Amino acid sequence: MDLNLRITDMAGARPEHSTVIVNFVSAIRKQLLNSTCYVFSDNIQYRFKTDEGEDKTIIPDASINCWIRSRRGSTFIDAPRFVMEVLSEFTEKYDRGEKMELYRQQEVDEYWIVDWRKKQVEIYNLDYDEEGSPQFYPGNIITEKNKEELQIVHFLHLSITFDELFAEVDMEY
Repeated sequence: MDLNLRITDMAGARPEHSTVIVNFVSAIRKQLLNSTCYVFSDNIQYRFKTDEGEDKTIIPDASINCWIRSRRGSTFIDAPRFVMEVLSEFTEKYDRGEKMELYRQQEVDEYWIVDWRKKQVEIYNLDYDEEGSPQFYPGNIITEKNKEELQIVHFLHLSITFDELFAEVDMEY
């Protein structure tokens, strides 16, 4: 059995990091009641096979999954449709690199990278290039200046405002 573990120090996340996750999950959960999709916070893991055939286990900060019966124990084996990662100084390179690549390979429809320090949301949407390979294409970068444009592209019936996402995030550090 090849566990292919990667140790990443996740302890000691800033309260602002967790606040953004809680804000997102609580706003979206209410809207998904009685649907076939669920929103999960950063305690749910997904197991995927990479393009190279390696088994990888990954825990997104927040995800929307419509394949909740596709799991082994507490681990989902199908990709969520939406993933949000909240950056920290320790995870930013991983979130923008290896994690993003794995989400692309698994054909996650929409990927948000949230920077609570800058109050910024980068939205990436999955589409296919001329060869039929899945690629993430940058959509909007949402800041205070264009905050009314914040929208979950692949779930048009769901909404969260910029102010809801960053509520109670203290910027005085």
